[in-house]
Amino acid sequence: MDYSQFLMMPQELGLLLVFLLVFLYDTFMPKKAQTALPAFTTLVFALYTIFSFIPVPAAQAFAGMYETNGATWAMKGILNIGTFIVLLQSIKWTNGDFVSVRRGEFYELLLLTLFGMFLMISGRHFLLFVIGLETASLPLAALAAFEKNHYESHEAAAKYVLTAVFSSAVLLFGISLVYGLSGSLYFSDIAYSVVGNHSALLITAIAFVIAGVGYKLSLVPFHLWTADVYQGAPTAVTSYLSVISKGAAAFAFLVILTQVFGAAYSVVWEWMLYAVIVVTITVGNLFAVRQRNLKRFLAFSSISQAGYIMLGVVAANTLGMASMMYYVLVYVFSNLAAFAVIAAIERQTGKVTIDDYNGLFKTNPWLAFTMMLAMFSLGGIPPFAGFFSKFFVFVGACHTGSVAIYVLVFIALVNTIISLYYYLLVVKAMFIRQDDCAVPAIKSALSERLGMVVCVFGIIFIGLLSCIYTALTQLTEGVSSMFTLI
Repeated sequence: MDYSQFLMMPQELGLLLVFLLVFLYDTFMPKKAQTALPAFTTLVFALYTIFSFIPVPAAQAFAGMYETNGATWAMKGILNIGTFIVLLQSIKWTNGDFVSVRRGEFYELLLLTLFGMFLMISGRHFLLFVIGLETASLPLAALAAFEKNHYESHEAAAKYVLTAVFSSAVLLFGISLVYGLSGSLYFSDIAYSVVGNHSALLITAIAFVIAGVGYKLSLVPFHLWTADVYQGAPTAVTSYLSVISKGAAAFAFLVILTQVFGAAYSVVWEWMLYAVIVVTITVGNLFAVRQRNLKRFLAFSSISQAGYIMLGVVAANTLGMASMMYYVLVYVFSNLAAFAVIAAIERQTGKVTIDDYNGLFKTNPWLAFTMMLAMFSLGGIPPFAGFFSKFFVFVGACHTGSVAIYVLVFIALVNTIISLYYYLLVVKAMFIRQDDCAVPAIKSALSERLGMVVCVFGIIFIGLLSCIYTALTQLTEGVSSMFTLI
């Protein structure tokens, strides 16, 4: 075996180095120094994140099982930014009474899931993809149950495990059918074996693969676990699950559908995704309107957002890929800003409902301002970044030029209006409604405030910096070979 091939994985090797440093610090440092572990981990990961943006040449390793290119490099960088913000926002929480004895395990499990997501993104062989998927999924179950003193946390972990096992079984069954059709697990080999093959077996295989990955993305009707897990898991874990996990799964989903099943695009899976996208966006919005718990509220919001992300997938072109990656980048800042406010208030007051936020602006203007920007961005209100992300994903989808896609985008636009209603409900509670028992003035930790500042900066300026979307477009144009069979 040529071990020099590992050098083609600089981002994965860097992440493993961070994992090793955290493990050694947690294992060998004296107890008095353990309180500095969160700050140490965040600092080391920040340095790694900066390092990860050093461009890497396109390459393949391990007989084509692993591939890195401009698009995968950029997507991993986006996930690193999101993970850094989560680490920054969770410093105060990990030093709490019930978590401090296990803070090392929290960081190690978090980094392990990120490593699995990297393998999902770069995997060009179904074996490596499944290894990455399980590496990313199983530690998340442990993270969901991290607050042992809360029953809801245990319940969330149990539901996540059962869902993960079932979705993996569905996915593996679909992969077995694909292997039976092609005799290979390499993406490229499967792609050429399905050219001109529109058999019922292929349709069934694609349906099972879409269902298996759909569970990870919380696409309807594979979303039933999402609200309960988001509500029961620790807020830091929920924010990570809603953003980082979803972004990695979306990119891997696009790679599988285009590189593996691209030849059957217009005949088979294009119409499958149309139906899934319409139902996902609509159901997510309708259920979000009914929620009063903010974590469940953002759970259904994330379901709806997954539908918008899928618009980039259904475009099946370089513009769609660029718009999807840009959408995930904006979603990182918008959603993590909202979760940062929820975490700060929940940690000190235990309040997590929309009604608890009545009059928040008078007692905590900075928190109310941050939440307002997050809601505006998630709702797609200009001139914030969320508006541009939705605009670009709509443009990417319409680039195909079919009547069906225009109808799909129109339905998505109508649902955007519905989403504005429930996002503005939160803003109304904070700025218009009054409550004698409003959340008292709280002083969030320095790390929490810094995380909010980063998110606010991203919400305001990312949409205005056109060079970011242009750079993503140029990177995806460099991997246009992914779409040659479509």
